[in-house]
Amino acid sequence: MALNIISNYAANVAHRNLSVSDTMATRSLSKLSSGTRVVSARDDAASMAIGARLNATTEALKTASVNVGQANSMLQIADGGMATIDNILVRMKTLAVQASSGNLSDTERGFLNDEFVQLREEIDRIASSTNFNGIQLLGDGGDVALDFGDLAAGQQGQALVPVNGFDNFVITDNNYWATDTDTDLTDNSFEVNINYGAGDQVIMTVTSTIDGAADRTQSIDITDYRTGGTTAISAGENATLNFDELGLTFTVNTNFSTSVAAIRADNTGASDFGTDTTFGASGINSATGNIVSMAADNGQQLQSSIEFQVGGGNTANDRLSITLNAVDSDTLGAGALGTQTSLQDLGATAISTAANAQSSVEVVTRAIDDLQRARAAVGTSQNRLDFAGQNLATTQENTESARSTLLDLDVAAEMTAFTSKQILVQSGVAMLAQANQMPQNLLRLLQ
Repeated sequence: MALNIISNYAANVAHRNLSVSDTMATRSLSKLSSGTRVVSARDDAASMAIGARLNATTEALKTASVNVGQANSMLQIADGGMATIDNILVRMKTLAVQASSGNLSDTERGFLNDEFVQLREEIDRIASSTNFNGIQLLGDGGDVALDFGDLAAGQQGQALVPVNGFDNFVITDNNYWATDTDTDLTDNSFEVNINYGAGDQVIMTVTSTIDGAADRTQSIDITDYRTGGTTAISAGENATLNFDELGLTFTVNTNFSTSVAAIRADNTGASDFGTDTTFGASGINSATGNIVSMAADNGQQLQSSIEFQVGGGNTANDRLSITLNAVDSDTLGAGALGTQTSLQDLGATAISTAANAQSSVEVVTRAIDDLQRARAAVGTSQNRLDFAGQNLATTQENTESARSTLLDLDVAAEMTAFTSKQILVQSGVAMLAQANQMPQNLLRLLQ
């Protein structure tokens, strides 16, 4: 090859090899820094595709394992409730056996009967209140709801509307009206009054009514909510008033601030909400429109079965169905077929006589058997969930291992390769310097 100073072939070759070595060293460095063998699809497209699916499966299995744990926790709550009911049934059988004896008078049996009936009601209370995240476990959980029909024009709550500042009401799970054991809830209500008080204050008072009689009140100072007050409600905004002693919250709007300001401005009390006068922008007599009644809420029903997602797919085998059995007084004692006398059927005089008590012994004994069947079903489901959880753990480990084989980096091997590429880069830099020096040597011939 001719020696010339215009085209430096040796430098071009050295530069090309240096570029290749630098690219390979950079890729190796990215693998080492990320800890994965496949940084992009160019490294191994097939492994990246398979690994992505395996990674998605692994994460899904982790979530399924959480589902299994939650399901077990739910069933443990159900079993705990059943254990308490079992203790109650044992006590009820003791009372029934005691009342069956002829050495007791009717008066003494009356005392025993009172406890028997109260314990039966406690069974219903436990069955109704035992739930997991709102899911009933032992029986229907009918609760108290608001009768929003009262807000319609001409009804007893017609003044509690947005034009007067009331956007919404919410009744909490621990509301005071839920303490009423009477199945008729229509005689329960709350009444809202807003009055001008001493010290230039405006006080909002909510009065609860149970069984037709005023029962409890709670008052809060709402003076600062008036227009111009420190907590005045701007147009388009809302505020929440919490009457926690009753379990009731109000969502109010800017019209509420206007109403409070009007009440405060008229210090005679003639403009108070709840007085015999028209109120606010609605022009409605608030004294006959400030009451909302309660209604039974039958939305919390015991589901016949609950499906838990215990797999990462969308097949029947990825779900586990668990049956829940009611253990309230209507069910216990009715037998496996539900055709026999239940605890509820015993009525208010369950053990008030020796004959009734003797019959109750049989019913309570059958109730204990019914409870044990329901409890055994829960235990069976718990054991099945335990095995499902073990299988998920094993599958997750093996899937993670497969993904690791495809995508995870062998750090020792890659570090060895990176060291080699570093040496090539250093050598390439040195040789490129030497190649660039060769034309300088040719120039000496011209001197």
